[in-house]
Amino acid sequence: MRQHIRSKILLVFFDVDYKPLSRENAFDRLRVVLVNTRNPLNIGAAARAMSNFGFLRLRVVNPLELAFREARSAVGAAPLLAQAEEFKSVEEAVADCSLVVGTTALSRRDPQHKVRDLRQGARLIRRHLRADRVALLFGSEKRGLSNEDLSHCHWLLRIPTREEHRSMNLGQAVAVCLYELARSAKPSSVGEKAVRTASGDLERLTTLLLDALHASGYLKKPTLSRTTKSRSAAPVEEKMRRFIRRMNLSPEDAELLLGMLRQNLWKLRSS
Repeated sequence: MRQHIRSKILLVFFDVDYKPLSRENAFDRLRVVLVNTRNPLNIGAAARAMSNFGFLRLRVVNPLELAFREARSAVGAAPLLAQAEEFKSVEEAVADCSLVVGTTALSRRDPQHKVRDLRQGARLIRRHLRADRVALLFGSEKRGLSNEDLSHCHWLLRIPTREEHRSMNLGQAVAVCLYELARSAKPSSVGEKAVRTASGDLERLTTLLLDALHASGYLKKPTLSRTTKSRSAAPVEEKMRRFIRRMNLSPEDAELLLGMLRQNLWKLRSS
């Protein structure tokens, strides 16, 4: 009788419907992206947290200290740190991911994206990881992610820290987020449709849309090249990038829209 009661209690505590992600497959689809990190020790701490929870794909964008692979804080995670991929821009770092999520403390700016708390956001990320790659972005220790960085994101994730002290150490923030992703959780049957189009394809669509808007006269032609953007040109591009990501286009719809924009752009230029 005692054994029967104990079994029922265990079933209540460990719900048989709870399904953790497969570490061999789904965990391997997550890309942890550290943007403009200033302290190599924080990269090492993030790598250690990733190794702790079984997420082994680290990407760094323009780290301030290039010797980050030697960080002593990466205890037990030296192989992970050695294999970290380096990129010059967020655009390149997330190009092969179909869901891009930025982290934020919401301390200084009004968000232009939907913001989800950690538990809800982790549930959606876990679901997406069952089939597609996801990039989880963390900004610099001093300023977080810039507006341009955030424009590559589909939505934002916030750890529920207290209002009086919102920001966390970078390594701690990575650890908390990955713990929530790694722990067993009951998959939700209701939620937003998964985004399947890779970020690189969405960026090409954004560029073509901007070209078409300039050719039609809807937007004024920028006076500077794309490599030396003016301050006024950057917000327009960020706005268009966010607009495209809010559409949640399937690969087929993205390809169809690309074709329509190419045809319209050709017509505008030829006339």
